[in-house]
Amino acid sequence: MDLAQDILTGIANNVFNQVPILIGLIALAGLLLQRKPVEAVVGGTLRAVVGVVILTLGVDVFVGGLVAFQAIVASAVGLQPPTAESTLNDFLAGTGSAVPMIIAVGFAIHLLIVRLFPAARYVYLTGHLMFWMSIVIAASLAEVLTDISRTTLVLSGAVIIACYWTLQPLWIAPLMRRVTGNDQYGLGHTTSSVALIAGYGSRALRLGDPQKHDSEKLKLPRQLSFFKDINVSTALIITVIMLIAIAFADSGVVQEQMGDSELLPWAWGLTQALRFAAGIAILLFGVRMFLAEIVPAFKGISDKVLPGTRPALDIPVVFPKAPTAVMIGFLSSTVVFLVLMGVFAAAGWFVLVPPMIMLFFGGGSGGVFGNAVAGWRGAVFGGVVNGVLLAFGQWIGWGLYRNTAPEIATLADPDWYAVGWLLLGATELLSPLGAAAAWVVAGAILVVTVAVLLLLGRRARRLASDLPAADHATASTTSVDGAGASDSPTTTGGHHV
Repeated sequence: MDLAQDILTGIANNVFNQVPILIGLIALAGLLLQRKPVEAVVGGTLRAVVGVVILTLGVDVFVGGLVAFQAIVASAVGLQPPTAESTLNDFLAGTGSAVPMIIAVGFAIHLLIVRLFPAARYVYLTGHLMFWMSIVIAASLAEVLTDISRTTLVLSGAVIIACYWTLQPLWIAPLMRRVTGNDQYGLGHTTSSVALIAGYGSRALRLGDPQKHDSEKLKLPRQLSFFKDINVSTALIITVIMLIAIAFADSGVVQEQMGDSELLPWAWGLTQALRFAAGIAILLFGVRMFLAEIVPAFKGISDKVLPGTRPALDIPVVFPKAPTAVMIGFLSSTVVFLVLMGVFAAAGWFVLVPPMIMLFFGGGSGGVFGNAVAGWRGAVFGGVVNGVLLAFGQWIGWGLYRNTAPEIATLADPDWYAVGWLLLGATELLSPLGAAAAWVVAGAILVVTVAVLLLLGRRARRLASDLPAADHATASTTSVDGAGASDSPTTTGGHHV
């Protein structure tokens, strides 16, 4: 048993939690299954890996700036982050040590579901979020069921996470096609709830027209035309925000973030803002390189092993579709969160921590998906939604995980709140059953997942049978997830009409 645990833990830590290795193995397998010549296999695999590494380097560059910015902003508004007796590190060293096994077993179950049900057509490949969402699920179960055994935690958690990985790309698929204009890959990311609210909320509120108000077609006065260059606008806006934050922050905090730098604070802030902009440029280049290789490589897996499947990928894959919307969403998300941070402090509710990384990726997600439905107005709305969800999520979530890992609340994407809180509520309701509650919850989620997949499969077959023979191929690519029919899959300029 210990050997099996060591093997599964090793696979989770060295494959699933190492995105370049995971993507490289997927690309290698796909190219080999297509019987590509050796030069194509080696070249395609390495280009996919290098693309992911470049993407990761871009993330590391601007995330470093965001972390410093987060500390300086918190100091500028004079707030101290909350403290807790239980910590994430303590949880991972104890009950949470089962997380790697949850990932490994859960991915095997996910692949089995995808293989058995044609409607489950996306393979979740966002490795680092496999890790974090598994932590959320483990903490949610352990928070209520304090006496849960390791075996029960691993197996029930694996079933729950497998169902999430299966369903999440499906519920965002209609909006994803609006953004990308095709169905070559799906979205596998824990900001999907923001994307859903941004897209469908923008449509319900009739905020704008995706063509007329497209953020990428904004008309600016000639003197401000430089804002159309995403690198220039990012550098300028972040510079202004950083310098204002430095001006009001405690000098000791600023010096701590500066480390051994001999620059003056304003010069250091300027370089950090420029690094942030450079990081975005690197990320977007890595995304393009990575997608150019993984999508055709995955065809081998789709044809030979998991028929009809597509890869579900990290949120940066949509950023090149509307980079201006990304920045609009990030800025509106940040502004709303900072305003709420002041409101919460004044009311004495909770000391919010500005989660700049989540504000960027969640705000960017809301911006892109809101823009796809309602243009720049939808992008603003998507950012606002993300800021509100993160603020109230921190406030509520900190207390919900007080006995396990309360930091989950301040590190979270919106899906963490949605999945974790539903799981907490269901487990609490069934807590009189003891540890068996975990099995009941996992079993119920699996039954719901299977029922959804069967209904989607039946709907796809019905739609296919109603179409002329010449249209069957189109139906198989737009309706098998059950989401395409209601969204009119005819596209113009990347948007559905």
